[in-house]
Amino acid sequence: MRNIFRLIAILAVILCVASCLAGKYLCNRVLKPEPHGEADIERTRHKADSLLPGVIAWYDSLHLAGIFRDTTLTGGGDCTLHAVFAPAAAPAEAQGTAVVVHGYTDNHLVFLYLVKMYRDTFNYNVMVPDLHYHGYSGGDAVQMGWLDRLDVEKWAEMAHALWNDDFMVVHGVSMGAATAMMMSGDSLPPYIRAFVEDCGYASVWDQLKANLKQSFHLPPFPVLHSANVVCRKRYGWDFKEASSVKQLAKCERPMLFIHGDADDFVPLTHLRMNYDAKVNGYKEMWVAEGAVHANAYAKHPEEYTRRVQAFLEKAKTLN
Repeated sequence: MRNIFRLIAILAVILCVASCLAGKYLCNRVLKPEPHGEADIERTRHKADSLLPGVIAWYDSLHLAGIFRDTTLTGGGDCTLHAVFAPAAAPAEAQGTAVVVHGYTDNHLVFLYLVKMYRDTFNYNVMVPDLHYHGYSGGDAVQMGWLDRLDVEKWAEMAHALWNDDFMVVHGVSMGAATAMMMSGDSLPPYIRAFVEDCGYASVWDQLKANLKQSFHLPPFPVLHSANVVCRKRYGWDFKEASSVKQLAKCERPMLFIHGDADDFVPLTHLRMNYDAKVNGYKEMWVAEGAVHANAYAKHPEEYTRRVQAFLEKAKTLN
């Protein structure tokens, strides 16, 4: 009997050590991906053109002409964050301001199709940040939208100082959508009037739980729990508090929820969780037929544009 107890104790220690090591590995893999940031700019230039052919040439010409300009601010952890911004195509008749927020391991270039849509089609001013640890921004790790929301609030404040608009929309895709939803539950200035989230996750915990099952066929315990402890100790936040659902419960401003019905990265169930969590204020939902993750615009560009524009016009009447 004593030998059995000793074997159980040894196995428990081995399991504990293995889960700790696996947790560290998962935390590093998720929050410190490689390649990233400036070193990955060329890949993302190609990705942007694949989503809307010719959009990089459009951006490069406007950037060279000084219409798109670079700027920085100091974000969380005193790191330098980068963004580009541009006035509306017809500045005197600008219809508002859009802050466009990119996804995981992307940067300000990837969702230029949205930037072009807002600037050229809707005649909005645009602010397009690189999140912490992405693009030309500094930082020590990915923040999965949770602490990023505080940085985006600073970018929104800068955009308002530039153009003094009374209608601003925050539009994010994937991790950028989670950033927008997490931001929506904060105490915000009145000029931030609407949100568009495209394929955002319900929480970091729920997303990593789904990814563990999809990629490794593993349950959340003990690896995800261990990774959560590592994240909390290293970076000061944890996967469960980084919740779109909890923040949406406090959101009273209009929001459009978009998700592809063929999304196998952020499961479609997250859309319903997010949509149902927002119990106050106006909301719309669009499930894009046949669209995989972050592919709703590429699959249905005209319908995407029409639905976003109609939502914005509706939102303007509600505030």
